[in-house]
Amino acid sequence: MRNNKGRKKIGKIGVKCGLAMISCLLFAVPLFACRKTPAEPNNPELLLGFSQIGSESAWRVGNTTDIEEKAEEYGISLMFEDANQKQENQIAAIRRFIAYKVDVIAFSPIVEEGWDNVLTEAKNAGIPVILVDRDVNTSEEGLTACLIGADFYSEGVKAGEYLIRKADALGLEQVNIVEIAGTDNSTPMRQRQAGFKDAIAGDERMNILESIDGDFLKSRGAECMRTFLEKYGDEIDVVYSHNDEMTLGALPEIEKAGLKPGEDIIVISIDGGQDAIDVLKSGKINCVVECTPKLGKEVMETAIKLKNGEEVDAIIHPEEQVFSDEQDLTNLAPRGY
Repeated sequence: MRNNKGRKKIGKIGVKCGLAMISCLLFAVPLFACRKTPAEPNNPELLLGFSQIGSESAWRVGNTTDIEEKAEEYGISLMFEDANQKQENQIAAIRRFIAYKVDVIAFSPIVEEGWDNVLTEAKNAGIPVILVDRDVNTSEEGLTACLIGADFYSEGVKAGEYLIRKADALGLEQVNIVEIAGTDNSTPMRQRQAGFKDAIAGDERMNILESIDGDFLKSRGAECMRTFLEKYGDEIDVVYSHNDEMTLGALPEIEKAGLKPGEDIIVISIDGGQDAIDVLKSGKINCVVECTPKLGKEVMETAIKLKNGEEVDAIIHPEEQVFSDEQDLTNLAPRGY
């Protein structure tokens, strides 16, 4: 194992402290954010390369912040890159991590497909890879060490179970649903959709009118809702949205159509960020299924184990809750994202 002493911070805008030569050789200037803090006694200096999807939502920003804070807390040097929603940027970042010979690579994949080549390169370089938040599909097993993230399927199930309870409470005989889905081909989109459909499958009242890809973006959530309202109008009983950003984009469109979100249309969201919880308390959202972005602790502890050659669990899920109009949320602590 090489001696990592003397590693320095690497700025997010440029490359400092000895990385200029590396960047030139790689014909790219990465957005690195490395931190060097005193290593804990059980943690010899470790360099972790982390590629984030982007900063498209409060959830993603909160996830990045938690990763950075926990890296500092655990004495881990962090090389951070923002992919700005592009898979090609993530692939290039992983190759830079390999060239720099980091100890462990972690990344949140934008989509599930298209990773075989770069993950094989990491494996051949002897660098373990942690998947954070999302999964990948590969033709060969063993290209990644583990997945750390939410149980997206369970989140979809929880959303569906809430809807059944709500429909029962309101005495609804027919429930017309529109779905604002996440990025097509992404793990949360696939599994949140599957879990929700499976949860409501046995209830004959439930009818999904249409599902549109909102790409987890607030602006796209608004566009999707406008399309639904133009097409189905007041036939819509429920909006099931795969994340808070899209939900928050959809709400004003419902109001512009002369309808009251939370009353005329049941609104179900996933993530549990502060903005969505505040709107839930105001009555415009009916249910928010938690998907915590605070995965930094698990990532750092897993990276340390992998650096030390220890076995790790293939899947690591955090505990998550459901917040809804069934509860008194007055004393709910600030979400932190």
